[in-house]
Amino acid sequence: MAEFTLPANSKLGTGKTYPAPPEAKRVREFKIYRWNPEDGKNPVIDSFAIDLEQCGPMVLDALIKIKNEIDTTLTFRRSCREGICGSCAMNIDGVNTLACLKAIEDIRGPVHIYPLPHMPVIKDLVPDLTHIYAQYHSIQPWLKTESAPPPDREFAQSVEEREQLDGLWECILCFCCSTACPSYWWNGERYLGPAILLQAYRWINDSRDEATGDRLDALEDPFRLYRCHTIMNCTRTCPKGLNPAKAIAEIKKLIVLRR
Repeated sequence: MAEFTLPANSKLGTGKTYPAPPEAKRVREFKIYRWNPEDGKNPVIDSFAIDLEQCGPMVLDALIKIKNEIDTTLTFRRSCREGICGSCAMNIDGVNTLACLKAIEDIRGPVHIYPLPHMPVIKDLVPDLTHIYAQYHSIQPWLKTESAPPPDREFAQSVEEREQLDGLWECILCFCCSTACPSYWWNGERYLGPAILLQAYRWINDSRDEATGDRLDALEDPFRLYRCHTIMNCTRTCPKGLNPAKAIAEIKKLIVLRR
């Protein structure tokens, strides 16, 4: 998998080192990317030695311990701690994943932690997701119907129709897949990327939606859809075990079949 790429013209230096307490029994080193836009300095790597006997099992537990007990300026996103919200997505040990689902014991040697790659950084481990959320909004991720709803109930689906959404609705928009995609690195201004295209297919594939033609028309573009080269980084890195590459292939197939 691709490792974190620094912003242009920046140099990564050695930052502060925080040793473990003398009584520590099981020490693991965490090397964390640090950058503060307000101090005018280049990014650095700070090193924190943590006693795993006094820490929870996940990388997110270590980050919370560091922020609470060692350096309160460490900045990262987190919320549910259950792999549901996608907030704590970051690059850990060279792979995009969720800090709350990544076990420290699964990593050998020092734990290297960076923000999601090839995204503007707001501070430390927090990427700027403004652009990718705008792309999400562009696919109109809601049901679009012209038929009047039933007077006494919601739009119904059969069991089989509902099963067509499995592998799609579980996406939590953590953007691990898009930020692991070289095509998105190179063409992110126009290519929607695997996360957004998987979400687009979720609505195309919904039996209750009546705007399939319009949705496919909006995607049939040399850049919005066809920059995917089936590299498969998206599928390999998804922390929910989803297959964005397959969703993209299904969209392409639907476009061909309707011609």
